[in-house]
Amino acid sequence: MPSAPTSRRKRGEFATKHSMRTLLATRSRRTARLTALCSALALASCAAPPKRLVGRTAAQGHDRLHGVLPEGYEPTLAYELLSIMLEAAAQDVDRIGARPTILSRQMAIPVTAMFDAWAAYDDVAVGTVFAADLRRPREERLQANAQVAAAHALYRASLDQYPHQAAYLTRQFTRLGFDASDTSLDPATPAGLGNLVARALLETRRHDGANQLGDETGSNGAPYSDYTMYRPVNTPERVVDPDRWQPIPFDDGRGGKVVMGFLTAHWYRVRPFGLESSAQFRPGPPPLVGSEQLLRELDECIVYNASLDVEQKAIVEFMRDGPRSTGQSGHWLRFAQDISVRDQHDFASDVKLYFGVANAAFDAFIASWDSKRYYDSSRPWTLVRHYHAGKKLLGWGGPGKGVLELDADKWHPYSPSTFITPPFPGYTSGHSTVSAACAEMLRLMTGSDTYDYVEARRAGALTEDNMACEVMQRVEGTLQVMPEGTELTCDVRLPLPTFTAVAEMAGISRVMGGYHIQADNVAGLELGRKVARHLFPKVRGYIEGTALK
Repeated sequence: MPSAPTSRRKRGEFATKHSMRTLLATRSRRTARLTALCSALALASCAAPPKRLVGRTAAQGHDRLHGVLPEGYEPTLAYELLSIMLEAAAQDVDRIGARPTILSRQMAIPVTAMFDAWAAYDDVAVGTVFAADLRRPREERLQANAQVAAAHALYRASLDQYPHQAAYLTRQFTRLGFDASDTSLDPATPAGLGNLVARALLETRRHDGANQLGDETGSNGAPYSDYTMYRPVNTPERVVDPDRWQPIPFDDGRGGKVVMGFLTAHWYRVRPFGLESSAQFRPGPPPLVGSEQLLRELDECIVYNASLDVEQKAIVEFMRDGPRSTGQSGHWLRFAQDISVRDQHDFASDVKLYFGVANAAFDAFIASWDSKRYYDSSRPWTLVRHYHAGKKLLGWGGPGKGVLELDADKWHPYSPSTFITPPFPGYTSGHSTVSAACAEMLRLMTGSDTYDYVEARRAGALTEDNMACEVMQRVEGTLQVMPEGTELTCDVRLPLPTFTAVAEMAGISRVMGGYHIQADNVAGLELGRKVARHLFPKVRGYIEGTALK
């Protein structure tokens, strides 16, 4: 395997055993530098907020827990419908595994159907398919009618997107008091209007490039399969070009190995909600092998890997989102639900907010996949083995093993062996792109960047479950020495002060975890914000009734 020029290696190579120990001893300086970097990224997103499109500004100063409903709080029907859809998505992940691109579409379609049905009962909003053609007479524009229509629309669209979860969806729909047997398409009735909206929207998405039916020319017939003939340059066993993506073997959980291909390599061809094209905001190229930037950013990943504290581990796992991950789309829709609670939204405010966030995530995935497909870039797993072949590193040794001296070819991201690193190219980071887009959409729609929640979790729960905290944090077998009067604990509370801060936490978590270099993160954050700023006037146009004039 070729190596970088010697002069560059000597200047940038700081992750060998001796120098890694030196870096760990000066960790406070590194942390300060990384904090400054995050602060600099945050400054890039500062802009004057627009007027609010939803709800009202909440009082600050409360210790609100993300994802936890306050006692006595009664969520809106839109909140409940979204929760049902998200659980159907999680059950689908249990069935087939996480497919974040597909999940983004599976969420955007039902949420958009809910919005379009509601719009027919609003005085000014217009739908994305029928515009104002389904506007009901003034005497019918009642919240009760809008709720029935919206529920039927989301239910019918969800049945199409999650066919394996039909029984669950129908039970929940019935539990809420709706008639699942009502398949009318008569727009003069709320149920019929909802069903009609869902059918029409699904028809417009039937051949949108996602290959939901597996019938695109060139595909293998499986739903959502690639039809663009992508073939990786590298194999799991051999790297021909270290700048290009390499499929890697995962443990299959049964004693064997499995190699996953580029997940939805065709996703750049999916028709966006509001972007003009998937390449509209394509960033410039990532750093390549031989550049000082790449070596510097790669070694930053290695340092993180060998020095993660409990809070950083908690951040990595929080943003990885667990074994039933509904992807960044689901994660950010959960954040949006927090705003529903915080700002005491009514039904209409929730419908509008979820509509904006779901479609921001959908288009951000499309934009990110354009970049991933165009550049086909490598990930730290491959680059560590390329740059440091034959060397010893300090790195995470696996569950309960702490930090150990390792051969470079044993270096491992902070991840389970059954899902080492996402199966697609690195640039741009999907977490960074989608999180920045959703955060910016939330900022624009609420008129404020304030989030003001806290995430409470136990570090290591998703990667080193049942391991004692002091065991997890050992370095070469030595227990971590704590300052007098303090005790090491893996119970962590992560402050989530602003939407921007949460997006940047998501982005830097991928560098901490060893899945991305900083270039993937920084370009992704910028790309996501551009996507949201482009979409926001379109979302506002549908809400305010000017979209199709």
